[in-house]
Amino acid sequence: MSIEKGNALELDDIQAAALEPRPTPYAGAYLALRIDDRRQGRELLRRLTPAVDSVAAFDPERQVSLAVALSFQGLKALGVPEESLATFPEEFREGMAARAEYIGDVGESAPENWEGPLGSKDVHLILGGLAPDAARLETVVLLVRDALRDLPGVVAIWQQDVHVGPDEKEPFGFRDGIGQPAIEGTGIPGTNPYEEPLRAGEFITGYKDETHGIAPVPQPEVLGRNGTYVAFRKLHTRVADFRSYLHERATDPADEELLAAKFVGRWPSGAPLALTPDKDDPELGADPKRNNAYLYGDDPQGLKCPVGAHARRMNPRDAVVTGEVRLHRMIRRGTTYGPPLPKGVLEDDGADRGIMFAFVGAHLDRQFEFVQRQWVNDGKFIGAPAEKDPLIGVNDDGGFTVPRRPIRRRFKGLPPFVVNRGGEYCFMPGLSALRWIADLDA
Repeated sequence: MSIEKGNALELDDIQAAALEPRPTPYAGAYLALRIDDRRQGRELLRRLTPAVDSVAAFDPERQVSLAVALSFQGLKALGVPEESLATFPEEFREGMAARAEYIGDVGESAPENWEGPLGSKDVHLILGGLAPDAARLETVVLLVRDALRDLPGVVAIWQQDVHVGPDEKEPFGFRDGIGQPAIEGTGIPGTNPYEEPLRAGEFITGYKDETHGIAPVPQPEVLGRNGTYVAFRKLHTRVADFRSYLHERATDPADEELLAAKFVGRWPSGAPLALTPDKDDPELGADPKRNNAYLYGDDPQGLKCPVGAHARRMNPRDAVVTGEVRLHRMIRRGTTYGPPLPKGVLEDDGADRGIMFAFVGAHLDRQFEFVQRQWVNDGKFIGAPAEKDPLIGVNDDGGFTVPRRPIRRRFKGLPPFVVNRGGEYCFMPGLSALRWIADLDA
């Protein structure tokens, strides 16, 4: 158990990518590497670490960032001692593929259907680069290429280019990335003024969390402190299927738009159903001071926003549900990949499009895994055991209910609108930890 060194967050040691908001618009890339030679892997970390901004050093004007995260297999490949590896939590040591059935990655989303090399033991190091545009992103790409020079024992095995446009919309056509928590001690504001800032230990290792304790920190402390866990997932979106499903069941185009909003919990502009339940309000959706300033407590039956809608499941706020919402909050980063499906098209064009999702938090089990198991793929916490998240859940005909007076609307036969194409659990170490790993001798 780590002993907290006072309350102040060591912002000069925490990777900026863990906490800092992303620019809008932006271009980005994820790169997965395999480490065949531990000394060359350490040399790569030695070269990259000076280019990794801390939260304290982050320059919002430059908005070019590099993130470094390691899988459990990557820590092993770099020669982190066994006694240290044993102090990481079980779910991280096992990896996402081994936990697939537990978190609902079954059927088409099962590891045997993942895009290689995702889910294999070859994914050791994931680098993430972001910049406001492709030209500035190239500076990050060149930096990584430079760092890899003369290191044949470190091999690039997978790359995914990503982007977010000025409208911040994901492939289904809805504004995304709106709801982010405030974290004590960071100075970075949250987006919901009705939500009290969460304790830093919910997101960064080595600090008090919402249980008023400090979660076990991987040892030695220089390795485990000021880090966070990241769950990367490549989520393929079946946009044409989503549109067709709603088109076939709607009474007219206005009803079709309403049904889509009921599934998501927001209108395409980002305006929440909780504030404007009957029609979209683009002005509200575009206003960062208002588009996340709401609660659900005044809508217990879900007449404005269905209790099973995607956004409400992911963060029930003050709604009466089973469990303590603040123990399951997380930073969610969604980044689009692939071309958009043109508006109005109902036939799939065969293109690979979707979201590179990244969870960021200090508790993989009670944050990411809990939300996947209980809030996405089970309905007991909202009193509808058979229903799953209508957008991203493993739908097995449990259906989706849209409360309405005098008669509710029930939808059955939901196809899988989102399929996981692969992912991994990683640890995003503090800067001191990256230097410690780079300096290992064995």
